[in-house]
Amino acid sequence: MNTQDPKDKKIDDWDDDDVDEEEFDDMELLERLETLREDMEDLGVTTLAEVIQRINELHQKLDNQSAH
Repeated sequence: MNTQDPKDKKIDDWDDDDVDEEEFDDMELLERLETLREDMEDLGVTTLAEVIQRINELHQKLDNQSAH
């Protein structure tokens, strides 16, 4: 049984399944990142700090509304 981590394999040692799986993982990550970028653009935020700030502001707003 081969227990070697696929990341440690030389490119010549990869079989088609390894390459296909890695390519699929890369494509999936690319899709997630592009969706994240689009969502950030839609929300008008450009940094993670802005996202965190907006989340905190909305939590505070909702907490204030439920307190009344």
